[in-house]
Amino acid sequence: MITVTLYTKDNCSLCETAKQDLQALQAKIPHNLALVDIEQDLELKAAFGARVPVVQAGPYTVEAPFDRRKLEATLAAANDRQEQMAGDPKFEARKARGGQISGSDRFTAWLGRSYMLLLNLLLFLYVGLPFLAPTLMNAGYPQLARPIYGMYGALCHQLAYRSWFLFGEQPFYPRAAAGLEGYQSFQQATGINEDNPSSLLEARRFIGNEQMGYKVAYCERDIAIYGSMLIFGLVFAASGRRLRSLPWWLWVLVGIAPIAVDGFSQLFSQIPGFNLWVHRESTPLIRTITGALFGLTTAWFGFPILEESMAETRLAAATKQARLKGKSR
Repeated sequence: MITVTLYTKDNCSLCETAKQDLQALQAKIPHNLALVDIEQDLELKAAFGARVPVVQAGPYTVEAPFDRRKLEATLAAANDRQEQMAGDPKFEARKARGGQISGSDRFTAWLGRSYMLLLNLLLFLYVGLPFLAPTLMNAGYPQLARPIYGMYGALCHQLAYRSWFLFGEQPFYPRAAAGLEGYQSFQQATGINEDNPSSLLEARRFIGNEQMGYKVAYCERDIAIYGSMLIFGLVFAASGRRLRSLPWWLWVLVGIAPIAVDGFSQLFSQIPGFNLWVHRESTPLIRTITGALFGLTTAWFGFPILEESMAETRLAAATKQARLKGKSR
């Protein structure tokens, strides 16, 4: 026997007519009728509010206006399809899954509602742990700090002259090529030759000391990228996930282009024998601005798209739950 779902609401004369027509068709095409009041669920109300009455029978959907003849044709098509598919293992498995709320259904429904909380929590931990590393070093717990440096070392270059420092004389120790007056360069502070390619590993391994302070476990640009993603994530969640996705061309123009120009112009100017332009070293401010623009626009482009997918997940979960509840009445 097929299951027919009628999405309805109070004070809807068309809904009442559809219900009476479906009941009248029971003798000709027996079916399980599930009545779903869309006003009992926000997802259902948003999806069907302007469309009720809506009738679903198997893979077929009928929206108002319709009459009893159209309903009969729809139910007959759904019934014929079920009879043709009867005995097919995949069809029977889908039918069985559709008749009960499983643990997977509950998890999917929870994820659809809570994904931004989970995502923001993950971003908070990812952004916060690198700051815990220098805090632990300063507190005298290097055995707890070094695993954090090691973990983020697989995700970031961790070059000390492109990192923020905490608890020291300066917030950063740039290379002399950055041209920042009033700041001691990395080479002056450490004695490590910052222009020697062989010293890259030393600059990567250097964590800091009591005088200079201790570096954050990932670079200035990464802090800006993931920090701005977290900020947007919090704003997006506070808005009720209503912000629309940023146009892709604006993401490319504002988010990708500046960070690409800054990063690649620095990289190619420092490759030996590849002197297309003057040697340059970006500054903490430029890295922070370009990183923040990239992180903000990436989140603004991606999070609303993710919300569209999760909205479909929530609607599917709410529909199934309401349909099963409607059948049990």
